[in-house]
Amino acid sequence: MNREDDFSRLEIDLQGCLKNYRYFRSRLSASTKMLVLVKANAYGHGAVEFAALMQQAGADYLAVAYPVEGIELRRSGISLPVLVLTAGTDFFQDIIENRLEPSIPNLQALKLFCEELRRQGLRDYPVHIKLDTGMHRLGFMTGELDALCDYLKDCTAVRVKSVFSHLAVAEVPEEDDFTLGQIAMFRSNAQRIGDALGYKPMWHILNSAGIERFPDYQFDMVRLGIGIYGISALPGVKLAPVASLKCKILQIKKLTPEDGTIGYGRYGHIAPEGSVIATIPVGYADGIDRHLGRGNASFSLNGHRVPTIGNICMDMCMLDITGVPAEVGDTVTIFGEDPTVGELAGILGTIPYEILTSVPRRIERFVIRKSRQ
Repeated sequence: MNREDDFSRLEIDLQGCLKNYRYFRSRLSASTKMLVLVKANAYGHGAVEFAALMQQAGADYLAVAYPVEGIELRRSGISLPVLVLTAGTDFFQDIIENRLEPSIPNLQALKLFCEELRRQGLRDYPVHIKLDTGMHRLGFMTGELDALCDYLKDCTAVRVKSVFSHLAVAEVPEEDDFTLGQIAMFRSNAQRIGDALGYKPMWHILNSAGIERFPDYQFDMVRLGIGIYGISALPGVKLAPVASLKCKILQIKKLTPEDGTIGYGRYGHIAPEGSVIATIPVGYADGIDRHLGRGNASFSLNGHRVPTIGNICMDMCMLDITGVPAEVGDTVTIFGEDPTVGELAGILGTIPYEILTSVPRRIERFVIRKSRQ
């Protein structure tokens, strides 16, 4: 629908997005390629919309977690190369049909993919070799490289487009020795693969925090994830918050203590002098964690912060707007400039990723083309 008068919406600030992209681009050499992660519905921002923005901005690659996410991008007209980080072994046909490029984390997956390519008579299909340098999630261990290289030397069905790994603690200064150890292992193991192949694939290991803190190791490409969405690993760096979750007041009630309590479980208590309560159309099914209820969080309304009251419901929650001028239809900001995603994450003891990716698809994404600053 893309209408600003929707009950609830996630606004995507195009100018903020481009500002963040330029910030990270400025930390790189001109020859370094930029891959942008749009997995998990672009961290909750809307995969199709965000992929289109990144394609226009000049990104070289996109990455998704699962094949179905890449298929969605292709069906929406996205033409950039798409790396599938968790390709599995059951969807190789879909990957090939949609010109997606799988991450290969082990020899079994590589053999199965090559068998499918041979059945189709394909050669030099682009793949990306994942190395385990200390994350211990997916990827080839150092002891598995000889078998990998032996197989790759005889396999004409694939061409290794890149070799990559993932930093576990790039944002933590106290762990820099570990990070540098990961980078050293990656360099050594990636070189072994290139020597065996007789050509040099792209190398990439830096994530958003790595781009900011370890730019000397940008190699051929970097992977920009949470940074493009407005979260920096450096103190004092204020990136633009790209997403703002907003909704409109459904109803306002003036209540007295005689009216009892508010919400499920009767945890909302009316002030002795009375309370003015606003109901808004977002709840825990919209990513508003129940632990933000009972006054643990406050949202923005007409220049004021108003606390939650009572328990968060599935599709709604209530705010105590006593003393704040407001009418039905006024806009409440759940997160954006104020409060920030980081503030809500701090209340919940989690990370901004979880807040952003919790916003479901039923919330309309609305791209703001002009800066509102």
